[in-house]
Amino acid sequence: MSLHITADADADRLLTENPLALLVGMLLDQQIAMETAFTGPLKIRDRIGAVDAATIAGYDPDAFAAAFKTPPAVHRFPGSMAARVQALCAAVEQDWGGDAAAIWTQDSPSGADVLARLKRLPGFGEQKAKIFLALLGKQCGFDGPGWRDASAPYGEEGSFRSVADITSPDSLTKVREHKRAMKAAAKQQ
Repeated sequence: MSLHITADADADRLLTENPLALLVGMLLDQQIAMETAFTGPLKIRDRIGAVDAATIAGYDPDAFAAAFKTPPAVHRFPGSMAARVQALCAAVEQDWGGDAAAIWTQDSPSGADVLARLKRLPGFGEQKAKIFLALLGKQCGFDGPGWRDASAPYGEEGSFRSVADITSPDSLTKVREHKRAMKAAAKQQ
């Protein structure tokens, strides 16, 4: 299945074809617009020539941070996010042989297994791991037993809670509306 998260055909193609790019996009998805976060891997590839765990993990940290800062910046916090991306890629290289997809494919894992694996990655807490698991299940063909329960509430069928639910401009609008409603509800508490 082709992903349609960014409204940029090249960025969406990279996310669809490169599991590490998708994982990096999810890591970058904080305190910036989702589309900007998920176009980050394309900017990284264009600036350093690759989106693979060994290359990114072994890249000179100062040069990698400089690539993040080049306008338009990969993230609004380029220095710290560059370091987080390198830490993530080092973990993928060390623990998964550089194959990000192994996190959700190796040994036919259940949804709970994948959630636990994701939560062990640098930069992936409970919520981010659940959202990514829901994205894998809803749009990337992951069908490990119990994935909807493990990703709850993001795996809920027919919901528009997160990037896992973005398949079109209309669904993006629905996700944004849900997020605005959640922020408004939080402010009233």
